[in-house]
Amino acid sequence: MDFFISNAYAQQAGANQGGGFEMLIMLAVFGLIFYFMLYRPQAKRVKEHKNLVSSLSKGDEVLTQGGLVGRITKVSDDKDFIEIALNDNNNIVIQKQSVTAVLPKGTMKSVQ
Repeated sequence: MDFFISNAYAQQAGANQGGGFEMLIMLAVFGLIFYFMLYRPQAKRVKEHKNLVSSLSKGDEVLTQGGLVGRITKVSDDKDFIEIALNDNNNIVIQKQSVTAVLPKGTMKSVQ
């Protein structure tokens, strides 16, 4: 049976691998990559959206996450809701957080 299967022998102990310090440097590099490519841009977008939501006022024309374009008719400061007029007949109430952009004045007339 030794003819078909070769014997397996243990390898000799190799030199000590000095992976401690190099591993810390690599971990730090990955941490920096994570910070600059993922965390920092996301935190910047969140901060910009928070400023956008806090600056909403009556008469602003806005675009919602659902793609609706309307004019703000009522802003509730104590609650997180606003009322938007889509046209002369239709008003809806949405959360402030669902506003994605404030549009320039007159956008609604050019879209219709």
